[in-house]
Amino acid sequence: MAPGQRPAPADRTFRSRRLDLAGTRDFATPGSGAARRRALTEHTRRWLGQVWDRAGAGRRLEGVALAAVGSLARGDSGPLSDLDLILLHHPRGLSDEHVAAFADRLWYPVWDSGARLDHSVRTVAECRAVAATDLSAAVSLLDIVHVAGDPDVVAAARSTVAHDWRANARTRLPEMEAAVAARYARHGDLAHLVEPDLKEARGGLRDMGLLRSLAAAWLADRPHGEVDAAYRHLLDVRDAVHVVTGRSRDRLGREDQDACAALLGLPDADALLTQVSGSARVIAYAAHTTLRRAGQSQRARVLRVRPRRPQLVPLGYGLYRHDGEVVLGPSAAPRSDPLLPLRAALVAARNRLPLAPATLHNLAGQVPPLPEPWPALARELFTDLLATGPALVPVWEGLDLAGVVDRWLPEWSAVRCRPQRSPVHRHTVDRHLVETVVVAGGMLRDVDRPDLLVLAALLHDIGKVAGSRDHAADGAETAARVARRMGLAGPELELVVRLVREHLTLVELATRRDPADPGTLSALALAVDGSVRTLDLLRVLTEADARAAGPMAWTDWRAGLVDRLCARGRQALGSGPDANGTVAAEPLAGRLEEYLTGPELEQLALGRPVVHVEVNGGAHRILVTDRDRVGLFADTAGLLAAMGFAVRSATLRTGDGLAANEWWVDSPGGQVPVAELIVRDLVRVADGDRGPLALIGRRRAERPARRLVPGSPDQTRALVLSGASESATVIEVRTWDRPGLLHDIGITLARASLTLRSAHIATHAGYAIDTLYVTEHTGAVLAPARAARAVAMIIDACDGT
Repeated sequence: MAPGQRPAPADRTFRSRRLDLAGTRDFATPGSGAARRRALTEHTRRWLGQVWDRAGAGRRLEGVALAAVGSLARGDSGPLSDLDLILLHHPRGLSDEHVAAFADRLWYPVWDSGARLDHSVRTVAECRAVAATDLSAAVSLLDIVHVAGDPDVVAAARSTVAHDWRANARTRLPEMEAAVAARYARHGDLAHLVEPDLKEARGGLRDMGLLRSLAAAWLADRPHGEVDAAYRHLLDVRDAVHVVTGRSRDRLGREDQDACAALLGLPDADALLTQVSGSARVIAYAAHTTLRRAGQSQRARVLRVRPRRPQLVPLGYGLYRHDGEVVLGPSAAPRSDPLLPLRAALVAARNRLPLAPATLHNLAGQVPPLPEPWPALARELFTDLLATGPALVPVWEGLDLAGVVDRWLPEWSAVRCRPQRSPVHRHTVDRHLVETVVVAGGMLRDVDRPDLLVLAALLHDIGKVAGSRDHAADGAETAARVARRMGLAGPELELVVRLVREHLTLVELATRRDPADPGTLSALALAVDGSVRTLDLLRVLTEADARAAGPMAWTDWRAGLVDRLCARGRQALGSGPDANGTVAAEPLAGRLEEYLTGPELEQLALGRPVVHVEVNGGAHRILVTDRDRVGLFADTAGLLAAMGFAVRSATLRTGDGLAANEWWVDSPGGQVPVAELIVRDLVRVADGDRGPLALIGRRRAERPARRLVPGSPDQTRALVLSGASESATVIEVRTWDRPGLLHDIGITLARASLTLRSAHIATHAGYAIDTLYVTEHTGAVLAPARAARAVAMIIDACDGT
């Protein structure tokens, strides 16, 4: 045939035969998808071989071959997948004119068959050149396989491209990371889309090519097992889309979801999207961790000149930082410490590090379950984890995929990957709950119980399960069950349940009712049980829920309506101590004989402090009794921080020249407080020796400081509570907890020549709420100017300015 002359049209039975092989009967049978795709691949290659024979008129052509890339090369072709073909030839073989004519005889029958064709004609050198400049072409050519003709030409192209890919891995890795980020930005996250692109979105089929290419570069081993199963499931869904639509497409449109679900044996479209989301999460997490592993491997190749020992940086609780991940150290005892997953997650989130895959595997498989109800320390660690901000999201994702979250919250499985079809929502139910916690974490200073707020945020939509008609009411029942398991009881339990049950009330009343109508205010008062404190918590939860849903859910207009309703509600309910959550308690004068022995009273009379240490589960109660002096509170707080203890709560009482400080502390390093050491160091510090406090700086360096942004919730808030006490000035301080915080506050008060008569220290979910009763040395209440100056100094001390 002359160059440019079109061959006789072929019949169009090839496309029909592919659809016949796909069938409609066995889609729901486990393992049927892989067998179907194998049959499709074998049929396609056999048919292309026949096309090759006809185009060559039975002649053997040296140095010319037909090769496949893409899904046909990988063996996972769909019923109507495109054919990606390359005609490879040796430059010293056929002339360019003969190669072009032969290509025409190949391509036209494929087009006439109805198949979509992506084709090219190249030499081995041209394949190498294209791969060097085009990342997507390089990744595709790594899969090249022989279809017909001279196999040596295909083998040469494959080995050459693979060699170059490994040799240039250091320069191609940043290019690959940028390309992946750009693709994610264009196509979104498959796990949370209602009409997802099964191929290009994050966690889609394209990410498996990423995993294979990283393994081909010898930068990282790709995970198998669950990842391969997730990939096969997405391929099954894609095949169903091809059969239902009769087109080669990768988008799972709303109009096709019910038919695809029925073809795959699922009850409805929501069940289909739930499975798609779960598979996408597995693949996305695998792609992320494998990319991280590749980066670690590449850095090791560049920096390591000789074998070296692993660099382990201690993070507390037997955990270490290694290669940018949190790992278990040799001292960790996962089989005997049910709190270890909580500690590991908290350490990872606070240090903005991921948990290593091996660590997640060990935490999920070796750690015993938590006792029920949970001990108080477990609950505190859990709410502290929830309060870590955006760093919570990747840590929670790793824990969830490893199965740890199900052990904490068996109810989580009912909302995992569950789609939300409202255009307001941008995430699945489970991810929305986590995002709500993150948003609420930015407003913790506005409430007096941050721990209960983040817990309610995590559970507020837990009732959005299949078959639920009132997810708020159903969720309240579930939240009560969860809260009891976690050890909550009484008013705390009732408050969490109420917040979950009423989390839609403010928006409904503000947007659908007249806020000036007495009936509206009565409904509001009933929803918050007449409590201004509950109203404040519900207001923050409402905003966090809406902002986490998406920009359409929380507009300035809606925020204004909610704020006006809350303002009227506070006015109607009244503002008192309950409005700000403080307790205007005066110092309590206890009798020392109730807890001090005779020798201890004599020791106290000689000017030496008395320290009692009690162990309560994983926490420690330290009672320090000493002669009252300026700086005692600061010195005690500083010593505990220097020793590596984290203060959970504290109460200071003074009277008759004596001070009794009660401290509840946690021990990240596992050490136990020793009363004799605390007494020794208190005496040294009182005598002017500041050596025992020198370790505070190192403790601060071990825990990264939060980045302070002007006007952000990270900044400290301190204010005078007017009317809280007639005999003292009461200052409330709200700030993020950190090592040495109480020491800095105490030193500031001492420098201001103020007497700290009573203090009530509480740390909830990583956030400190401290109520300080201060007076002049004469016992007088502070003048307004003095109080304002003290507040300013405290804020500066807390923010490090």
